[in-house]
Amino acid sequence: MNQKLLKLENLLRFHTVCRQLHSLGQRRTLAQWRRVFSSAYPVRPAPQHTGSWQTDLLFGAALSQYRLLVTKKEVRPRKSQLSSTKSKKEVEVWIGMTVEELARAMEKDIDFIYEALLNTTMDIDSLEADSHLDEVWIKEVIKKAGMKLKWSKLKQDKVRENKDAVRRPQADPALLTPRSPVVTIMGHVDHGKTTLLDKLRKTQVAAMEAGGITQHIGAFLVPIVLAINKCDKAEADPEKVKKELLAYDVVCEDYGGDVQAVHVSALTGDNLMALAEATITLAEILELKADPTGPVEGTVIESFTDKGRGPVTTAIIQRGTLRKGSILVAGKSWAKVRLMFDENGKSVNEAYPSMPVGIIGWKDLPSAGDEILEVESEARAHEVVDWRKYEQEQEKNKEALKTIEEKRKEHQEAHRKDREKYGNLHWKERSFIKYQERKEQKLLRPKEKVERDSNMLPIIIKGDVDGSVETILNIMDTYDASHECELELVHFGVGDISENDVNLAEAFHGVIYGFNVNAGKVIQESAAKKGVKIKLHKIIYRLVEDLQEELSSRLPCTVEEHTVGEASILATFSITEGKKKVPVAGCRVQKGQLEKQKKFKLIRNGDIIWKGSLTSLKHHKDDVSVIKTGMDCGLSLDEEMIEFKVGDRIVCYEENEVLAKTSWDPGF
Repeated sequence: MNQKLLKLENLLRFHTVCRQLHSLGQRRTLAQWRRVFSSAYPVRPAPQHTGSWQTDLLFGAALSQYRLLVTKKEVRPRKSQLSSTKSKKEVEVWIGMTVEELARAMEKDIDFIYEALLNTTMDIDSLEADSHLDEVWIKEVIKKAGMKLKWSKLKQDKVRENKDAVRRPQADPALLTPRSPVVTIMGHVDHGKTTLLDKLRKTQVAAMEAGGITQHIGAFLVPIVLAINKCDKAEADPEKVKKELLAYDVVCEDYGGDVQAVHVSALTGDNLMALAEATITLAEILELKADPTGPVEGTVIESFTDKGRGPVTTAIIQRGTLRKGSILVAGKSWAKVRLMFDENGKSVNEAYPSMPVGIIGWKDLPSAGDEILEVESEARAHEVVDWRKYEQEQEKNKEALKTIEEKRKEHQEAHRKDREKYGNLHWKERSFIKYQERKEQKLLRPKEKVERDSNMLPIIIKGDVDGSVETILNIMDTYDASHECELELVHFGVGDISENDVNLAEAFHGVIYGFNVNAGKVIQESAAKKGVKIKLHKIIYRLVEDLQEELSSRLPCTVEEHTVGEASILATFSITEGKKKVPVAGCRVQKGQLEKQKKFKLIRNGDIIWKGSLTSLKHHKDDVSVIKTGMDCGLSLDEEMIEFKVGDRIVCYEENEVLAKTSWDPGF
């Protein structure tokens, strides 16, 4: 449109110029004729081509109208375009956003935020990149930037419906039937628990255990009560045991309570029949019953991975009757029961209340202690597991937020201390100093790095069954010597040692501890190439002892002083060596001997005032290396400013490095 207008204007200008030239030519001709005929004929003024000039006026009017029309049409879009370029940039903000987040949202650097808050009541020195800003300061920064803020609408997570599986309400008493008692045998290491079970079951489990010590949790179908074992020993004192149990509210019948205490010997079999009768009597008195109908409820006693059968659990059924094909959930795992077996490994088709049973068919390995619930279908099992994983994730998020808040408070406290440290420095100067400090920290000297790494022991725990790993972790929870060496658990799990375990240990410079598991030849060769230690054990307390030794090896050696000899100063004098006077002490050795190559210290009134080496040791005028008890000598020190006094003691000693031992005592 503009080009058309330009062409039209050029055409009009050309037409006007032509008219003007034509008019000019006519005026010149007319002037000549006037001079010729002015004397004879009177000349009247003639119109100067009125029609042509009227045409010019029409062209001009049309052109102006056209220009006005075109201008009106073009001004509108130009105004809208101008207004859009001048519109303020919109920035999406939210309450509690940090300095760094605000700068990123505004597409500015952090310094812009600091500059915008200068000359306000805001304490600029307290601001860091991760400092949270109040609403008033967010508005202030946006306003000074000439931008427009938009408050972000926080997305509210849709509340998920609880899809968990739960136990059924209590059963109708009419449906209950008698069940066997379930008793837990507890005792210290090597106190005869397994031997007692062997005698009751007439088996030889203990003979197959490493070191004669049971390393697994087991569930067996027997009659059981509290027993005081090893009563066959001459030093046995059952009454002392009963009295000690009173402190834990365990009152035996002899002391007016309701707890049956049977004195037995698992080794010789003494009184085991009385123990069995007491168990049966107690079960009858308690009238133990359970509901064998409806969906199954139970508890995982143990879990492990079998190479041929996959994840396996040992469980106690508490309600309902378990059958092949049942769909179970436990923790965040589920199973379709493919096979069940009893404590002897014999396949069974049903498991009723109080019956221990091995279950095969789990998709993942549940943990010991997890609740077992039967559901109606695989789809329902997936739904329950998904819900539990979601719930666990929510708990993790809550813990993470809690940790973040704690870290924020720590950061604020550290920042307050920094402000005191840096005084009234400008924030730019302070930032530069901090940058220099961080740069120095990154350039950590190798020696310092070695010292730091030596004060930490990262470990990986692998066990054959879930209960064993749990026991080891419980023992690790008693570790209370972090001030000596940090004990860091990198990973734990059930099953043989894998290449992934070796890679983790290499990455963290850690040690792998395996309990009742294997490490194949390929794995061991890989670990050897990568400098990773693999320590395998079959007895728990041997593993713990090994861990104690490894911790001790990470501790710096202690230095002990061993006295070689002592001498008393009887006289002081000085000798001239070149232009210097050297103080000399005349001494007599009281005990041991003085050896020139050892270390010495000068003691005055019980205080050590010097430690170092001798520059000379003489007997009369001869230089000697050793002065024995009762002999006199003269000696000088490597510190010329030290003055001797009669009565001072010279002690010759040597320093020996002694391996440190961790103070951690797991209690056995």
